[in-house]
Amino acid sequence: MSKLWLKRVPNIRLAGPRIHIRPPVKSDMDDWIDIRVRNLDFLRPWEPQRPASFLTKRGYINYIASLHANWEAGRGASFFIIDNETDALMGGVNMNNIRRGVVQSANVGYWLGEEFTQQGFMFEALGLCLNYAFNVQNLHRIEAACLTENTASRRLLEKIGFSEEGLARKYLCINGQWQDHVTYAILGSDPRPNPYE
Repeated sequence: MSKLWLKRVPNIRLAGPRIHIRPPVKSDMDDWIDIRVRNLDFLRPWEPQRPASFLTKRGYINYIASLHANWEAGRGASFFIIDNETDALMGGVNMNNIRRGVVQSANVGYWLGEEFTQQGFMFEALGLCLNYAFNVQNLHRIEAACLTENTASRRLLEKIGFSEEGLARKYLCINGQWQDHVTYAILGSDPRPNPYE
């Protein structure tokens, strides 16, 4: 299984001063289950409802196989966020719904363990992901959506250069309910701050 997965994803490691991002692999399973179980209550209000089997070894294999299939098909690029010093798994940042043709865009989503929040790690990780999107994938536009009350996520997007575009009513089913989201976007030509300053 792991050899098949390695054929599906590129060998990418995008590094910043404190963290790096790379595609998830099978050997991340125990660390992923651990951080997701520890942060179950913290992440629940911001994510779709998932079955109990999601946080099992079989659930991880299915989840990662899906991410890798998206890599292989060119529909997505999913990264885990790893601490440079400790190699601890801290969270993830994903480009989903990559669209080509006249659109050249994708959606971005992210999550972080509570113990790593409010320290600039996601700012760094999202900056690396945007560099990859615009400079390697040659995308034109990256979109994001936040629950209206998710002020931390909204501040992050605005700090890194996204512009608020509007309100999408009942946009995503989060925590079991269709909920309104504020939509954001950034273009490859938009100015972005240096996340390392």
